[in-house]
Amino acid sequence: MKLGVFVSDFKFTADILDRLKADKLGIILVQNGIYHATTKENGKSSSLLDKTSNLYALSEDIQIRGLKTTDVDKRVKVVNYSDVVDLVFNEYDKVAWL
Repeated sequence: MKLGVFVSDFKFTADILDRLKADKLGIILVQNGIYHATTKENGKSSSLLDKTSNLYALSEDIQIRGLKTTDVDKRVKVVNYSDVVDLVFNEYDKVAWL
């Protein structure tokens, strides 16, 4: 199964992702979830970024929060709304919102 997971909260803990079983796991950071891709605490990136190689952050949510796409961790691909639609319909069999 190919699973796309929307993460909209910065307080989200990555241990929830450890319980998800998928052949392909994609994490789509939206709303305050984009802080996982842009913020470091004590010099360390979010542990959520270590969970998968398919990481995306919504560019509109990055800009709304006064950040730049250059602030995004290199492991995260910046996407727009159209890209998210393509991901949901073409890349993942199931989608969850956490």
